[in-house]
Amino acid sequence: MSEDINNKIDEVTGAAKQAFGSLTGDKKTETEGLVEKTLSKAKEAVGDAKDAVDGVVAGIKNAKGDKE
Repeated sequence: MSEDINNKIDEVTGAAKQAFGSLTGDKKTETEGLVEKTLSKAKEAVGDAKDAVDGVVAGIKNAKGDKE
């Protein structure tokens, strides 16, 4: 759960940094913000995929247990 919160904080921070860079014309800051925001979204997607796989594995284990 705390990883989800950290990812959201990183995403919001990255978006703010990107907006600030865009507003001030600082391409480096804008790009850094975009990268931070994108990485946090990627981490979130990986976490969601891991949770989905864990759910499938648990379902298979439960199904095997019902047949034995």
